[in-house]
Amino acid sequence: MHFLVIEDSQLDHEMLMATLALQGVPAHGLRVESALELGEALERQAWDLVICDHHLPGFSGIEAYAMVKALADPPPFIIVSGTIGEETAVEAMRRGVDDYLIKGRLARLGMAVRNAMAASTARREKARAEEQLRESQEQLHELSARLQTLIDEERAAIAREIHDEVGGTLTAMRFDLELLGKQASPALQERLQRALAALAQAAGATQRISRDLHPPILEAGLVAALEWQAGQFQERSGIAMQFRSNVNAVELDRQVAMAVYRTCQEALTNIGKHSGASKVSIDLHYGDDLISMEICDNGRGLAPSDLRKQGSLGLRGLAERARAVNGHIDITSARGRTTLMLWVPLTEQAQPLETEPA
Repeated sequence: MHFLVIEDSQLDHEMLMATLALQGVPAHGLRVESALELGEALERQAWDLVICDHHLPGFSGIEAYAMVKALADPPPFIIVSGTIGEETAVEAMRRGVDDYLIKGRLARLGMAVRNAMAASTARREKARAEEQLRESQEQLHELSARLQTLIDEERAAIAREIHDEVGGTLTAMRFDLELLGKQASPALQERLQRALAALAQAAGATQRISRDLHPPILEAGLVAALEWQAGQFQERSGIAMQFRSNVNAVELDRQVAMAVYRTCQEALTNIGKHSGASKVSIDLHYGDDLISMEICDNGRGLAPSDLRKQGSLGLRGLAERARAVNGHIDITSARGRTTLMLWVPLTEQAQPLETEPA
């Protein structure tokens, strides 16, 4: 092993290396005694360990440690000094020094070196594991964002197919049934009317599914789309709905607008299915560099475990969708009130089209 010894006494340096050899830690030690020599040694090669006196010509052990600590991968650092007070030693350990010993009391020098090197190895492995975890999380987030994009594209394609193929077929069938109705006998009229009613229901369901898959209302702008969604929710569920916005319209990046719209859609779906709420409010706020949406209901609330169970995957998906546009979702809940908050930072391209007077 290669140790760097910061020591102004050649005799003390030789004593340190001999003690290490006797204690089963054979190593080659290079002695330096100034900040300049230390800097040159650190640039020259990587060191397995640094042993440093505290009082040195022109600088201290703490300053030497700062130079070593600044390395991309600093080696373990031990202070061995004849004159280091307890307060200084505590400060050194607080800064990250691995250990300190008193000259003349080197019985545990070998153990201190082994412990410091083991701790350094553990730190490196932990840092490497954390970096690998960070990279894995970034890859998962990128994959999630890509999957969400593909899902949106597939939804749009399916919506077009439903609108063009199924919708067109249902329209043709309606024309045929209406023509038959003009020619049918009175005995068949009632059955034809029932068929036309069922066909109208199918056509309505087709339009609703197509809108849910790919909301064309977003072409009218986010504010109009959310207001329409709130109205549709109130009509279907019977739950009192209030929608407020500090702008009448705003131009947003398509991905940001879709993230806000889908968040509202998923939140309203969950409220309608599970909350038992009688009132819901949606507040959209546009700022210079942020758009936020708050959705509140007066339902039974969510337990922390509800957000972790399998049925909460929709909420996790919304969190990933928000992350894809650098946004954030937060859900707070207590009996009688649940609030979902979405924040999305805006680019320079997002501009209000018309702001309501204060």
